[in-house]
Amino acid sequence: MRIGFLMDPLERVRVEHDSTFALMLECQRRGLEIRELRQDWLYFADGQTCAHMRTVEVQRKPGAHFRVVGEFDAPLSELDILLLRKDPPVDVEFVRATQLVELGPGPLLINHPGGLRAANEKLFALRFPDLVPPSLVSASITQLRAFIDAQGGDGVVKPLDGCGGQGVLRVRRGDPNLPALLEIATDSGRVPVMAQAYLPAVREGDKRIILLGGEPIGAVLRVPREGELRANFASGGIAAPTSLTARDREICRRLAPALNDLGLWFAGIDVIGGKLTEVNVTSPTCFREIQDQSGFDVAGTFVAALEARIA
Repeated sequence: MRIGFLMDPLERVRVEHDSTFALMLECQRRGLEIRELRQDWLYFADGQTCAHMRTVEVQRKPGAHFRVVGEFDAPLSELDILLLRKDPPVDVEFVRATQLVELGPGPLLINHPGGLRAANEKLFALRFPDLVPPSLVSASITQLRAFIDAQGGDGVVKPLDGCGGQGVLRVRRGDPNLPALLEIATDSGRVPVMAQAYLPAVREGDKRIILLGGEPIGAVLRVPREGELRANFASGGIAAPTSLTARDREICRRLAPALNDLGLWFAGIDVIGGKLTEVNVTSPTCFREIQDQSGFDVAGTFVAALEARIA
């Protein structure tokens, strides 16, 4: 079986933390052929979508974590499965890549390109207004300031296409920097951002829950470091064990039909104090941290499910 990974450059992978790399290791362990692809390596010719590809061998050894054993151009139809694991931003290049791989003929695509285009990771959660904290999406600095006031003068502002906690700001009434922060976040009122009520429960942790086919299979708590708002591991968050509450399971149950309808078979949701804050579908992470904290092998479970899907 040949598994393709449409991803960021393998040279930049953080071996001890990267979930895509964990999947590559698991595929290799099972004897599957793994190929690396990149967005700018895709093209359409002679009636089919093709790509430059690298067949690689991987090992959990930082600085020497992969070896190229083959490099060539080939149609996507040579693959059995293509995992779309490119990190945000979901920009023009990202969208074009999803359109190219969808032209076919080709392999099983996970997650589905149409679903990736439809489900912005910040906005998708707003389809469930009773599950999320009070929220506003706007480029208007006047509206954003009024919203922050309505939340007791304490809120969080984040870009709609970021990842890893990049650009997330805590904004408070009375802060002399507030006008400047909102100008920076919105590019002086030209770019919409998401504003949400600040959730004090984030100090206890931001729970990442991994869903496979709409079912929760693992979770980890990401706790922000002292003096830091963000709990993302990319921003220095600390992993802690956790379990699923009845509220967590209810959130997963509510999301499952919408995710499955869009072909978003694999997702990672973020829950703070029982409130859904994000739905991650481009390249859900935290496999390693879940396994370290609970012993549950997310990568092994995922690849086993892949094999079952095309058996």
